Amino acid sequence: MPKPSKKPVILRAAAQVVQERGVLHLTLEAVAEKAGISKGGLLYHFPSKEALVEGMVHHISETYQTETAKYVSEDEHEQGKWTRAYISETFRQSTEEKDMNAGMLAAVGINPELMAPIQEAYQKWRERIETDGLNKTDATIALLAADGLWLSQLFGLAPLDEDEREEVFRRLMEQTLSSEHEKTE
Repeated sequence: MPKPSKKPVILRAAAQVVQERGVLHLTLEAVAEKAGISKGGLLYHFPSKEALVEGMVHHISETYQTETAKYVSEDEHEQGKWTRAYISETFRQSTEEKDMNAGMLAAVGINPELMAPIQEAYQKWRERIETDGLNKTDATIALLAADGLWLSQLFGLAPLDEDEREEVFRRLMEQTLSSEHEKTE
């Protein structure tokens, strides 16, 4: 029976290094130590720091797409389902996956071109949301509100307490279900 891959452990350790110490302290040595493996073991999976950061961004993008698709498939209402899925996953990411989001910070700091998979996925999400049966402007406002909350949590910019977050989430979700929204023509 093959051993489970160390990649998830390494990616989580790298994200924790960025969250706890900052992008400038993201070294292969620091990640190996945090992951509890040798530097050689880390290099086996990620041959360079850039490859490690690329792996972090890829993991974030895949997770986001997978989780968003789950929300879409479980949504009983056709109109606005991509918008609600985006809001739901963005809210989840801002708390449960906060450490992993540090991969995007690392990518921007090390090589902004590594952000390409996230940028491409984001463009697809925007296109889906803009054609989700809701008013395009209202859907974009909901997307930007969710992104703003995510950024405030990620950077610690006066993050909302749990009750406030839940109220914002509830209101955004209600707005996507409201019959007051005009359909995009």
